[in-house]
Amino acid sequence: MTITIRYERPFSHAAHWSRRMALIACLLFLAAGLSHRFGPLTTPHFLALALFSAGLAAVAALLAVIGLVQLWQVGARGGKAAFTALLLSLLPLGATGIFTLAYQQRPPLYDVTTDVAAPPRWLQEPAADQDWLPPRHAVTARDRAVQAAAYPGLAGRRYDGALDRVYQGVRKVAAAYGVTIAREEGLDNILTDLEDLVVPSGEVRPGADLLAEVPIPEARPLEMPLGPRVEGPNDVLLQGEWRSPVAGFRFDLVIRLREEAETTLVDMRAASRYGPHDLGLGDAFVEDYLKALDAELLGIAGG
Repeated sequence: MTITIRYERPFSHAAHWSRRMALIACLLFLAAGLSHRFGPLTTPHFLALALFSAGLAAVAALLAVIGLVQLWQVGARGGKAAFTALLLSLLPLGATGIFTLAYQQRPPLYDVTTDVAAPPRWLQEPAADQDWLPPRHAVTARDRAVQAAAYPGLAGRRYDGALDRVYQGVRKVAAAYGVTIAREEGLDNILTDLEDLVVPSGEVRPGADLLAEVPIPEARPLEMPLGPRVEGPNDVLLQGEWRSPVAGFRFDLVIRLREEAETTLVDMRAASRYGPHDLGLGDAFVEDYLKALDAELLGIAGG
C-alpha cells in the first residue's frame, strides 16, 4: 500500500500584513505630499502625516523581514508579499530619512541672509501658526555667526548697472523661480533714476565747457559712521513667497536693491515659514537665485 504525503507550506501572516500596511503607508505619504505641494495642507500637518506614514512603513518593513526569514527557514508562503512591502516602504522611509539627514547635518537655522550685519528688513513680518512644531525664537547675533560659519559663500552681489536695469533682472529671475512678489517699496527711486536720464535741451548751450560742470569728489569725512547701513530712502525692497519644488515647503523672501557709487548692490533674506529649521533649503535657494541673476545680468556684474 502506497501512502502519499502531501506537504502543506505554512502561511506567513507577517508577510501578508506587511504588504497591506506598506500600501497604506505609501498611499498616505503620497496623498499628504501632493496635498502639501499643490493643495491647502500646511507644513505641520504634512510633517505629522509623513511621520505617521514612516512609522507605519517601518512596522511593515519589520514584518516583511520576518516573512522573509520564515520563507528561508520553513518555506512559508509570502515571499512576494514581503518583497512588495519592502518596495512600498521605500518612499515614506526614504523621504523621512533624507529629511532627518538634512536636519542633522545642516545648522539649526530658519532665517538666512546675504548680509549678516544688516539683513534686509521685512515689509510685513512673516507670521504663521506653528501648531505642534516647537516655537521659534527671534534671530540673534549668535544665529548670524552660525550662518557665517556654515555658509561662508552666501553673499550679496554688486552690479555695475543702474537700479532700474537690475530691478528688471530681479523680477525676471523671480518669475522664473516661481517667486510670488506680494509687496514692494521704494519703486519711486527707479522712476527717479529714469527721470535723471532725461536732460532738457535748453540747459545745454552750444560751445559750453561741459567738463567745468562736473563736480569734484570730496574726501569722505573721518567722522562718518563706519557701521552697517540700514535701509535708506534710495533702497528698493521686494517681499514674496517661494515654495520648494519637490516637497513644497514655504519660504518668505525679501530682496533689497541699493545704489552705491554708481553700482547696485543686491541682498536677499529667506526664512522658512514653519519650524525652527529650514533643512538647508534657504541657503540653497538664495545661492541658486543669485547665480541665475548673475546669468541674467551677465556683463554688468562687479566684484
